[in-house]
Amino acid sequence: MEVKLLDLQAQYLPLRTEIRRAIDEVCDNQALILGPHVEKFEKSLAEYCGTRHAIGVSSGTDALLCSLMALGIGQGDEVIVPSFTFFATAGCVARLGAVPVFAEIDPRTFNLDPRKLEQKFTPRTKAIIPVHLFGQVAPMGPINDIAHRHDIPVIEDAAQAIGAKQNGKRACALGFAGCLSFYPTKNLGAFGDAGAICTNDDAFAEKCRLLRVHGSGHQYHHRFVGGMFRLAAIQAAVLGVKLRYLEGWHEARRRNAATYDKLLGGSPAVTPHVEGGNWSVYNQYVVRVPDRDRVKQRLADRGITTGVYYPIPLHLQECFAYLGGKEGDLPETEKACREVLAIPVYPELKAEQVKYVAKELLEAVGR
Repeated sequence: MEVKLLDLQAQYLPLRTEIRRAIDEVCDNQALILGPHVEKFEKSLAEYCGTRHAIGVSSGTDALLCSLMALGIGQGDEVIVPSFTFFATAGCVARLGAVPVFAEIDPRTFNLDPRKLEQKFTPRTKAIIPVHLFGQVAPMGPINDIAHRHDIPVIEDAAQAIGAKQNGKRACALGFAGCLSFYPTKNLGAFGDAGAICTNDDAFAEKCRLLRVHGSGHQYHHRFVGGMFRLAAIQAAVLGVKLRYLEGWHEARRRNAATYDKLLGGSPAVTPHVEGGNWSVYNQYVVRVPDRDRVKQRLADRGITTGVYYPIPLHLQECFAYLGGKEGDLPETEKACREVLAIPVYPELKAEQVKYVAKELLEAVGR
């Protein structure tokens, strides 16, 4: 049996007519950049996330970059980030001349461990970016408490966690601002790159809107040096259609995850731990396995595609060598990079496919 890690066609085909109609509407009225389709999507997105504002931008990376620019993060400033995350979390900090300060993760959730945060603070620390990895919200209560003591903002990297909840409150509404990615593989995926910034702060939202158009808001009067972070109307139209189905897709992912939890429980394949009060949306279902690369190859031989997120921690990446990171600095992060394996969990998986993946994984790890 063949089981893909993700099947975008399986999601698209039932919505094909509805999505094509939305795209045709954009093509017919030729409002292609920002405009009414983007404004409509931003309104729906803000309502969904429970924030006053949602600012559509060109990617999840640009959402992070624009947010940091709006906060005035720059040369010599420090921003605390996890090392176990997608590159953009730290890359955007470095692009502004600031310093990413890598912090340790909780080995159970892969999210920032607040117990390890205080030791990372210096007088130059200007922000924290917790990542809601794999669809589970980071421990925002303790993180916000620490940030409040140091009087710095918390920017949620919710690229993998749209719709995830903590104590009933959605990702992006738990910090000062939240950044979303709509890369096609995300739970809510566009037809290309797209992203958004969500916040309850009016002044910050207005600055982000200006920064996404070179600091001018299309008025040719540039208050700030910004970037070109605009959201295309076609992407907003597609996302507006898909947003209506998102909760159903979350439930299907959670149902598949629950099946894996049951079938893999007690085996050498360690299943995801979800903290009390958290409602995960399982952008990825990530297990820990011994001899990961061998297991991955065995599953591939059985027709099952898997993924490794992430094989090299950021503090050991070549581009960050100037920061002096070395093996052993973040042992839990480094251990996770050796053991994690993402198995298929997308909403359109059939029950027999989930059972087949679990069966083959159990055989690969020796039960």
